[in-house]
Amino acid sequence: MSEGFTIPKFELPNFIGAIGRKLPQWPHALALVGGLNAALKLKLLSADDLEAITDKVFQVQVRDTGGTARFTYRNGLFRPLFRSEGEADLSFSANLSAYLQLLNRQEDPDTLFFKRELEITGDTELGLLVKNMLDAIELPKLPVGLPKLRH
Repeated sequence: MSEGFTIPKFELPNFIGAIGRKLPQWPHALALVGGLNAALKLKLLSADDLEAITDKVFQVQVRDTGGTARFTYRNGLFRPLFRSEGEADLSFSANLSAYLQLLNRQEDPDTLFFKRELEITGDTELGLLVKNMLDAIELPKLPVGLPKLRH
């Protein structure tokens, strides 16, 4: 459980998802792979785990925003996939609040899965590997508040 700010469970209004599904989806993939590649640069991900996910196709869907990102890991980098050809090897689907709670370490994937707030489909063994890989990441501690500016 995370200390500090608690992210409440919420669901964005349906019209946001309806609009989001009509917008280009590639910006979501670019943002996600940017974050994952930053984690690579910081050496937060295990080389053995990365080898095991090479050339696998992942999909992350944020249901209430209508956003979907598809990506893969190849040649030492996470790379966006701009076409939705075929099924992903592993797919995650949840509302924005569930993903934010995961990032904040307020909830774990198992809890959200069993509450039916996080849907995981595809290769079960790959899903367990990714879950364990993400659980092993030690996130840097960020300051709670902003420093006061002096005049």
